Amino acid sequence: MAHSAGLATTEKVPPDSWASSPETRAVMKANKGRDTKPERLLRSALHRRGLRFRVETKPLPQSRGTVDVLFPKARVAVFVDGCFWHGCPEHHRPSTKRSEFWTEKIKDNRARDIEMNAALRAEGWEVVRVWEHEDPQVAADRVTEAIRQRLGGNC
Repeated sequence: MAHSAGLATTEKVPPDSWASSPETRAVMKANKGRDTKPERLLRSALHRRGLRFRVETKPLPQSRGTVDVLFPKARVAVFVDGCFWHGCPEHHRPSTKRSEFWTEKIKDNRARDIEMNAALRAEGWEVVRVWEHEDPQVAADRVTEAIRQRLGGNC
């Protein structure tokens, strides 16, 4: 079953790979950068409320970063952050293998999040960050409220 899911493999790790084992490489390859389950659940909850949005959009042309869910008219940018990748204070568990590398990687991700928040806010955007473990309905309430405040109650 693990082989068919791509979590176990007989292939060797290429010399240029960051993975510490074939299993780790398979898991890393399976990680998605967009359309994750938490993103899809939040988008579904927002859509059911009648809200329309853009997905994986770059609101700042000078930035290489994209926003998971974007409301251009209200100027609200929503990010759905993974607990591991963004260092959730509640759920993040540091890696035991290659811990120095992963500690630095998570630190860099968090710094990039702070920079993106600041850049968006400097351009007049409201930023909402949602952890992957948050209840999608509660997160949708927060997003809806941010939109409502930005549009003066009309959303």
